[in-house]
Amino acid sequence: MSIITGRGDSGDTDLLFGKRVAKTSLRIEALGNVDELNAALGLARAAAHDSGWIELIDGIQSRLVGLMGQLAYLPEDEARYREKNYAALTQADLDWVVAEAHRLEALGIRFTGWARPGAEGSLARAGLDFSRAVARRAERGVLALHDSGEPVPEVVRLFFNRLSDLLWILARVAED
Repeated sequence: MSIITGRGDSGDTDLLFGKRVAKTSLRIEALGNVDELNAALGLARAAAHDSGWIELIDGIQSRLVGLMGQLAYLPEDEARYREKNYAALTQADLDWVVAEAHRLEALGIRFTGWARPGAEGSLARAGLDFSRAVARRAERGVLALHDSGEPVPEVVRLFFNRLSDLLWILARVAED
């Protein structure tokens, strides 16, 4: 079976539970932003040399997969999503991001002015700064979806604000 089906040629795409929406919908925009964030993190991860950074980025990416699942259904299918016991972001995930940020801050942050991604010659740091910018866009997309009347869980809305802070901190902490 080919991945090329042509089903999206009309400008619609599939969500979970067989629902179809326009590719230009706010929900698909939010999903696309999170997908791009995951890819940007993959670049930072591939460029990293520190096993702690790689493990942290993997933890973020793992949480993004569950978060994308939460965005991939319509509000009327929330009970069905929960019944299937699919991955979902929780308060524990949000707490993990905050704890990681505090842990890294305690290591000391090297900050000499406004961030200029790539200025230090580190692909991993530049990738983290790019990921931070994409996380902010993902946050705006999720908030726009929520503000449109399609509720997004609070933990998902807060996650991107905390995550972008964590990514900024990580890019400022020296990689071993």
